[in-house]
Amino acid sequence: MLDWEHIFATRSSRMRASEIRELLKLLEQPDIISFAGGIPDPALFPDEAFKQAYADIFSGPQINAALQYSVSEGYKPLREWLVGEMAKIGIPCSVDNVFITSGSQQALDYLGKLFLSPKDTALVTWPTYLGALQAFNAYEPTYDQLSLNGNRTPDGYREAAAKAGGAVKFAYLSSDFSNPTGETVDRAGREKLLELADELDVAIIEDAAYQNLRYDGEPVPPIMALDIARNGGIENTRTIYSGSFSKTLAPGLRVGFVVAAMPVIRKLVLMKQAADLHSSTINQIAIAHVAERIFPEQVAKIKKAYSARRDAMLAALDKYMPAGATWTKPEGGMFVWVRLPEGMDGAELLARSIQTEKVAFVPGKAFYADGSNNNTLRLSFSCASEAMIEEGIQRLGRLIGTAVAEAA
Repeated sequence: MLDWEHIFATRSSRMRASEIRELLKLLEQPDIISFAGGIPDPALFPDEAFKQAYADIFSGPQINAALQYSVSEGYKPLREWLVGEMAKIGIPCSVDNVFITSGSQQALDYLGKLFLSPKDTALVTWPTYLGALQAFNAYEPTYDQLSLNGNRTPDGYREAAAKAGGAVKFAYLSSDFSNPTGETVDRAGREKLLELADELDVAIIEDAAYQNLRYDGEPVPPIMALDIARNGGIENTRTIYSGSFSKTLAPGLRVGFVVAAMPVIRKLVLMKQAADLHSSTINQIAIAHVAERIFPEQVAKIKKAYSARRDAMLAALDKYMPAGATWTKPEGGMFVWVRLPEGMDGAELLARSIQTEKVAFVPGKAFYADGSNNNTLRLSFSCASEAMIEEGIQRLGRLIGTAVAEAA
């Protein structure tokens, strides 16, 4: 058999299977209560609206355009709709500032390609979205911990990046109800990040995949909105806003978007032309049809369902978790982050949980760029009923309590 390893590019050695994608296979097992996949509930998809949208496309004058090659920037009516939505959250922009991607994951891949040369440094939160690490890994960066509490100086970041053999290129974070912790960066933290990025003269990648999923608390302006307010317009900003329809309408259509200053958009368009020419035309048109018709109603529907599940999970954690375990209390999104007592290992707990309690979750160390903090785990409540959440957390709490007692 041919030995491929010596032919592969060096970057291929940094490619790792997603623990989350592997765990999604557990959803096919009927006896498993899964809190693993951070995916939307398919029962909440607006399937009737999409049936109508595709029927309209196939029976109307758009059909030829829908099945044809299209422009790399994306379907213009969808981008125009997004311009209106951006204005509502304090991000005035033009259609030329909006770029459609094949899901927000493609946006992260493109942005990693755009900014990172081997050994350059990406600042990421500790923990951070696993998919971002996978996207950036291919471009052979160094990671440094993004701190918003003032314990790191710009010079400290520069020196660490230079020691690693490159320069700091961007700060990446999920600002609202982040994956994996469910936490939100407050306004003061966002302002500090803008000041840090100004000092370092680097980009900010704002992953806003969950921004629409706020259940309570006061909204915080997007980092890009604060950047625009400081600098007088989107063309003067260093923030790149990445969004998606996956958590609100349907993930299977793979439609995401980037909002940024024109120099960034122009480079992304060139990448799109080289990679896949354009995102699926017919899917973009269908998303535009559905978004224009029912987006506010759809968001209200999923927020009502997910909010109840979030409340059920927090209540069950309060009821069943043993002393020594702590967890976040998110105001939105799909996740609760649990920190186990010191000395416990999330991966070992998962193996035991699957075997004895039939409960799945994601071990937390996968979300750390350095593979640390193995006494953490991520729970998703989006695809479990309130009854399943009650039963699953009771089982998990029992298992953790047993493990704590055994270690005592």
